[in-house]
Amino acid sequence: MKNIEIHENGLYITWLVDEDRNLKLMHFSARPFHEEEIVKKAIPEGFPFIGINLSGFDRPYERHGNKYIVTAPGYRMKYTGHEDLKNEQGRLLIFYTEDEITNVRVKSYVQFYEGLSVIRCWHQVVNDGEETQVLDYISTFHYEGIEKEGELSQDEKIKVWIPHNSWQRELNWKRYSLPKLGMNLVQPRDNQHSSGIIRVSNTGNWSTKEYLPMGFVENKETKTGIFWQIEHNGSWHWEIGDQNGHLYLALGGPNETYSHWFKELKPGDTFTTVPAAIGVTRRGFDDAMGTLTDYRRRIRRKNEDNEKLPVIFNDYMNCLWGNPTAQEEYPLIDAAAEVGCEYFCIDAGWYADGAWWDNVGEWEESRLRFPNGLKEVTDYIRSKGMIPGVWIEPEVMGIHCKLAEEKPDDWFFVRHGKRVYDRSRFQLDYRNPEVRAYMDGVIDRLVREYGIGYLKTDYNIEPGIGTELYADSVGEGLLEHERAYLSWLDGLWERYPDLIIENCSSGGLRMDYAMLSRCSIQSTSDQEDYLTYAVIASNAPTGVTPEQAAVWSYPVNHEEEVSPEQLRQETIFNMVNAMLLRIHQSGHLAKLDEERKALVKEGISVYKQIRGDIKKARPFWPFGLSKYDDGWVSMGLKTEDKAYVAVWKRSPFDSDRIFIPLKEHLEGIIGFSEREGGAVPEVTCIYPPNPQMTYSYDSFDNGITIETAQEITACLFEIKCIKSGDTSAVDAAVLKIRKKLL
Repeated sequence: MKNIEIHENGLYITWLVDEDRNLKLMHFSARPFHEEEIVKKAIPEGFPFIGINLSGFDRPYERHGNKYIVTAPGYRMKYTGHEDLKNEQGRLLIFYTEDEITNVRVKSYVQFYEGLSVIRCWHQVVNDGEETQVLDYISTFHYEGIEKEGELSQDEKIKVWIPHNSWQRELNWKRYSLPKLGMNLVQPRDNQHSSGIIRVSNTGNWSTKEYLPMGFVENKETKTGIFWQIEHNGSWHWEIGDQNGHLYLALGGPNETYSHWFKELKPGDTFTTVPAAIGVTRRGFDDAMGTLTDYRRRIRRKNEDNEKLPVIFNDYMNCLWGNPTAQEEYPLIDAAAEVGCEYFCIDAGWYADGAWWDNVGEWEESRLRFPNGLKEVTDYIRSKGMIPGVWIEPEVMGIHCKLAEEKPDDWFFVRHGKRVYDRSRFQLDYRNPEVRAYMDGVIDRLVREYGIGYLKTDYNIEPGIGTELYADSVGEGLLEHERAYLSWLDGLWERYPDLIIENCSSGGLRMDYAMLSRCSIQSTSDQEDYLTYAVIASNAPTGVTPEQAAVWSYPVNHEEEVSPEQLRQETIFNMVNAMLLRIHQSGHLAKLDEERKALVKEGISVYKQIRGDIKKARPFWPFGLSKYDDGWVSMGLKTEDKAYVAVWKRSPFDSDRIFIPLKEHLEGIIGFSEREGGAVPEVTCIYPPNPQMTYSYDSFDNGITIETAQEITACLFEIKCIKSGDTSAVDAAVLKIRKKLL
């Protein structure tokens, strides 16, 4: 027996190779390993490092139900060695295991990241045997013992954070106890092995239509936590269950039980799992999201968009609503340039003379909408100093598109011998090289003929479990299509490295880091109510880095009579929604009055001053994550030397006075720890100008107190610490705070 122990970047990991050469993951935590916390009655098949299931083999012990435990040959995989390497990211461990009966071998990768308490895992399976095997499950990560630290009952100490996500209700995190999820501890603690699980899955091509592929398990007693994200743009699965006297966490991509996936492995065939990131924390949820933010920046494609954070105008939301014409565009282009936008995207409808939903797919400009051609408009956009963009939906073809009638079935998803329909569209199959070549031609024409530098790639259908053509299973057809689509995107950037591609799927329904390790910007929602959007915006950095999170700002033109002050506050609220993320400006700017247009322009100007900080900042939540019934919500970003805090009052029925606690969030910011020596936090409302509120920094409780008589309002604060010894700056800061209170 031998232990392989790792203490790196705040991670404590212990693998055990027992006398039968079983490779076990015994410990994965922010705390050191204590062997006495392991249940002594553990069966030999416990603590597997890999869960892998091949059809036709017995799975002994336990009551499996639909749980992925005691997989076969997972429980009998034998350790044959490992490598301990270094690369540009950090340490890399590669484990080798084999099943001696089938000669199926697994090469397991564990990538560390210098300075981050997170690893990335994936496995490569190869059939070195003489018989074909059918692989129907393999975990990307499997860890047994998530509850073992501490003395309290798991029912008391363990909390599971689940990110619900759906159309116009994105990033809706909920925190559950195990009993709330039906996992009460009712068996002896050291012998728990029920048939139940906590299961979160996606089946289909909309990867985040119900949940984000991530989660967080918190141990309230020991103040530790495990967090994860599965990096896949299709079907995925994670579960928490009981086995062997412990709770386990298993993460993976598609499988047979939940996503109709299996794959034949003929002799010599290989299969690589989808990757997943798993990390630990001793400082709670905000720290976990901060670590994930840093990690996401490490793994994504290097691009200027996430360095420069240009401001995008899009003509859709509360504006043209998918009905663009040259006549409507010109005043919008002028107004967008006037307020400081840097990209101008023409949204849906530019390719159709009339109704366009069910005939998309040819992507030819409409001469009825653009009598002198689309190029005249895109040239005008460039003449105003902005880069032109268009909306496109490259994975679908409308059922009334002429091309759909001409092309063979293998251009599309097929099940039961029929093309797959959803919402009057067919799903294109990117495994087909003719499909990729066709869409390459479309993009080449848009870029070369029209000077397009920004593509909003939308995706508005769910084709379901997959396609039966040229696949062992419909789920395999789906997985290979998704991988082919990612490869197609990679090819676009090889040809056009400066092209900006926005990832949109009815807003945030494919908000995953298979897509976002490539696309530099993500649509967070189609939410049309700016008061509701504040909740989505404030929670957005849990699912995507701030500089990738596009949030609509769309001042509304009311048909009914509205007071000037209400119009002013609505405009401010809209701008604050986006100002700590990526401004996705819309609304009919050309029809705004001068005061509101000036507020938009000022918001964009402030954004340009702070966006250099946004791209390197970590998020935090003074009130915790936002909920849709919260009257006040808040989100902050912090760098090494300052912090920004956005605050929204969403309801006229909520208190006019609020305290924003900041002590734990400001620790680590340069100067804040020196306050005992005389340093003073300087709090400035940087937007809006002339805020209709009073505010002050409470030095005793360490936070900002705000008071306002407005029914709804929002503001953006900057917080810096003036170092001790700089008495003139201290005096100025005190005077400034006093003036605000008067």
